[in-house]
Amino acid sequence: MISIDIPGFGQLELAHLVLDSNGTLALDGRLLPGVAEALSDLAPCLRIHVITADTFEIARAQLAGLPIELTITPVDGQANAKLQFVSALGAHTVVAIGNGRNDHKMLGAAALGIALIQREGGATEALASADLASTSVLDALELLRNPKRLVATHRS
Repeated sequence: MISIDIPGFGQLELAHLVLDSNGTLALDGRLLPGVAEALSDLAPCLRIHVITADTFEIARAQLAGLPIELTITPVDGQANAKLQFVSALGAHTVVAIGNGRNDHKMLGAAALGIALIQREGGATEALASADLASTSVLDALELLRNPKRLVATHRS
């Protein structure tokens, strides 16, 4: 669990990390360099979930051996499926990271939503729904490993 008090934002008691796959952890279906190590480093603190439509049909192979729980959902209704997933975990305990239009509902519902703008881009709906934005998934994951950075960025 990650516990952090952000002045003007509130106390966060984060137990789950929910991530999109393509555009977030991967480019063209292939994991970005450093992602496997970063997820492994966070696993003792957070239960890690990857939820994806698996556009390139290689998510299971790319994530094999990592301390994550993979959920592959149908292509249709992605935004609602991700929202329901976060809600079922208890949205108040979730930090969610994503870049796509289909991530905007989970980013808005999570206790902390982080939108990404990487090589695949970032949907404006995701940015508008998130609590903060990052240009690198590794930087976003590093915020969780060093929560005082969240205080510096997000306090009011």
